[in-house]
Amino acid sequence: RHWQLWPGLIASVLSGFDLCLAQDGHQAERFRSLGARQVEAVGDLKAAAPPLPFDSAELLRLRGSVASRPLWLAASTHAGEEEVAARVHCDLAAKYPGLLTIIVPRHPARGEAIGAMLAGHGLRIARRARGEAVTCDTQIYLADTMGELGLFYRLAGIAFVGGSLATKGGHNPLEPARLGCAVLHGPDMSNCAAMADALAAARAAETVNGAAALGQAVSALLADHGLRARRAAAAADVAAGGGNILDIVLERLAPWLDRIAPATEPAPPLRWVRA
Repeated sequence: RHWQLWPGLIASVLSGFDLCLAQDGHQAERFRSLGARQVEAVGDLKAAAPPLPFDSAELLRLRGSVASRPLWLAASTHAGEEEVAARVHCDLAAKYPGLLTIIVPRHPARGEAIGAMLAGHGLRIARRARGEAVTCDTQIYLADTMGELGLFYRLAGIAFVGGSLATKGGHNPLEPARLGCAVLHGPDMSNCAAMADALAAARAAETVNGAAALGQAVSALLADHGLRARRAAAAADVAAGGGNILDIVLERLAPWLDRIAPATEPAPPLRWVRA
């Protein structure tokens, strides 16, 4: 939308590119409308990303802390989505004794405000940024730290991908799909449309629109381990199928990469001398 404010400038910039590679047909059409000439939809490079890293010792510790409690994860949440997660927890707590809801906000700096909101709902929380441990009384684990989604996706098994109810375009649904999660998301997945469409086509993810629908979806997955396993397996298959996108991109770029290939032998490796 911002680019459309300066159509002449943007068109002159984009028309200078010999090739534009877009993640899907919708994005390709947007580039064409802005003035790009040769545009192709090849897929999203995020589909070729490796699984998110994690601390194996910390995963073992957390698994010991949560034991056999029912749990689910609201990941990469934005303002308003933590309230939805809190409502879901309150609605399901009686049906699933010991339920633990894990919230990983997209921006950890919001942890203080999120914690205050959750406490205002009368929920017992533990904040990871403060080093607070999960106990048997903890209802919400607020993981307001950076770079630990790989840990919590592996822990949870059920993951709601945020930014999709808050109309932020959603976040990468293949990250939880690679790590054994049954995937849920809201209706706005415009940032990752091709990936969301692939998951939907395989019936490997469920779209929810609001707290009531999210609560029903989480409840169904908590109640039926077979359903959860089937969804997770289908999602993992979709994630595994996107690994060739990097090869496709490199193939399309080959004519230009060949032009800039070094004409001489590469320089020998540096040798380090201790002073």
